[in-house]
Amino acid sequence: MELKDRVVVVTGGASGIGAAMCRRFAEEGPTAIVVADLDGDGAASVADAVRAAAPDVVAVARALDVADEAQVGALITETHLDHGRLDLFCANAGIGTAMGVEAPDAVWEQIWHVNVMAHVYAARALLPRWLEDGEGHLLVTASAAGLLSNLGDAPYSATKHAAVGLAEWLSITYGDRGVHVSCLCPQGVRTPLLFGPPGSAGDGALSTEVVKAQRVIEPEEVAESVVEGLRDERFLILPHPEVADYERARAGDRERWLGAMRRLQSGLLGG
Repeated sequence: MELKDRVVVVTGGASGIGAAMCRRFAEEGPTAIVVADLDGDGAASVADAVRAAAPDVVAVARALDVADEAQVGALITETHLDHGRLDLFCANAGIGTAMGVEAPDAVWEQIWHVNVMAHVYAARALLPRWLEDGEGHLLVTASAAGLLSNLGDAPYSATKHAAVGLAEWLSITYGDRGVHVSCLCPQGVRTPLLFGPPGSAGDGALSTEVVKAQRVIEPEEVAESVVEGLRDERFLILPHPEVADYERARAGDRERWLGAMRRLQSGLLGG
């Protein structure tokens, strides 16, 4: 997919990877970028920055709770009405918990709706039009945790595995009917999810002890990988190429990989 003259929606667009994608996409000359986020003011700031950098791009902000199917459907309908098309939907919003299986049911419910059901809601609303038109591209932001695991966060690991599985199913089911699916799986990225909001002294929702053991990259590097991956119509987009080696090692000898992960956990988190 070339982004020039396309209409794009990015959820979770107010910060981190989502904001970086919006800024990078604007350089490719799309017709419009819809910046959607639960943080409406943050989305508006990103849209303002896009318009300032690329005056020819229509950049609009929308407050959106991706866990609400009605809101997701309304955004997609509104985008079609306003711009006549919707070419690329980046289902990027996501949350973490830094909890294990002891996390309260309410936490499991929330992360399931944000990290998994939000993609289901988007696909339900997008597919009828895309199948009729014979084209469309869905980008699911999962995580390397969805291919491997995330130490210290059971809800995040489980839901990101589910997101990868859903993206694979959608690609298998609709890939020969013009609907392209990409699955973005970075490791550590310098975002509020890991390091807390800008200027804060606290950590984000995922353990920074784990992040310190990884190669942490900037959101802009992820956005560049996304543009390249979309251009190549790749399913798996890996801003950290080493993740492919880790996944092969996991699949090749699961017992050995589990043992190595337990040793890593013991060293980083004290068991």
